[in-house]
Amino acid sequence: MTPFLRKLIGMNWLLVAAVVVISLAGVFFIQGATAHITDGEPYWQNHARFVGFGLLVFLAVSLMDYRWVRWIAIPLYVVSLILLALTLTKFGVLVSGATCWLKLPGLPAFQPSQIAITAGILLLSLFLSQFSGLHPFLKLCGTGIITLPPMLLIKLEKDNGMTLVWIPAVMAILWLSGLPKRWLTALILVGLTLLPLAICFGLDSYARARIVAFSDPAIDPQGAGYAINQSLIAIGSAGLNGKRMTDTTTQLELGLIPSDVAHTDYIFTTIAEQWGFLGGAAVIAAFGTLLLACVLTAHQARDPFGLLIVAGITGQIFFHTYQNIGMTIGLMPITGLPLPLVSSGGTFVLMLMFEFGLINSVWVHRNEQAESADKEFSLG
Repeated sequence: MTPFLRKLIGMNWLLVAAVVVISLAGVFFIQGATAHITDGEPYWQNHARFVGFGLLVFLAVSLMDYRWVRWIAIPLYVVSLILLALTLTKFGVLVSGATCWLKLPGLPAFQPSQIAITAGILLLSLFLSQFSGLHPFLKLCGTGIITLPPMLLIKLEKDNGMTLVWIPAVMAILWLSGLPKRWLTALILVGLTLLPLAICFGLDSYARARIVAFSDPAIDPQGAGYAINQSLIAIGSAGLNGKRMTDTTTQLELGLIPSDVAHTDYIFTTIAEQWGFLGGAAVIAAFGTLLLACVLTAHQARDPFGLLIVAGITGQIFFHTYQNIGMTIGLMPITGLPLPLVSSGGTFVLMLMFEFGLINSVWVHRNEQAESADKEFSLG
């Protein structure tokens, strides 16, 4: 059996199945969320192209040894910082109150923060795996040096959702990097202590109003609480089987769920309204399967670098999923975070496929000796 065929057969097929099923379901759900929009190219066709190309990226990265990303971690991180800085110039595009998109001459608009989180996970995993013997305080200092610059730039874009994504990703990496639990506990306690100050002084009035609406959606039903109230009505009225795409009395068809976010931030609202409790439960189960495949891969990782990569990506995916679904059912404040592989998008889909390819590569190469790999890829 050739090495290529051995890798192909030895892939994490639970992960492959989850990625493929969720991606194809996303195309279907976007078609249902945008069927009433008649102007321009259908969103689902554009998303389908990104999914198709992304699956090729997923397959290619899965078959390559994940340790090669050690060589691109630093360049990718530097490039992502430059791109984030450019969003604060005339090349930045304002979307839903946040200047988080970048439009460079000759290129389609894309979201640098999605590239930055991937680069940050890779570089932090590289740092903590290469310098595992450092004192915990120095580890935390290095972690801050790596993560704070992109987080601050994303915060300056006023993209609070993507700023928050860094926290679970970094905490997952620190947890599995060997950082003593007392240091991790102290870090969490400091964060919780500073949380009220961050809400009062780190958020604008619009973001604070969303938090107030989260605590009591009835306090401003026509303002900050409007979106969550309409989402709860849409999901709560769907019943067991939903109203399907042909029903003209849905919140979506009546325009109460804005068409510009029905296929992005509020895609789960659309899914639950059209396909009911069973449809929503199926989506949650699919993501549970995806996260389970990631956890199993982390458990089988044969070197610290692969383990930390999987941990960081899993933390990122979990938070995206929990936040997106949670905000539509009143469990989390509203932030503009898409549902992985389901919400319409290009940059996010491609970066996710790259990340899932890395996770699959960790599984494919799990039986290789870590010692020989470390000698081969040692940074000296």
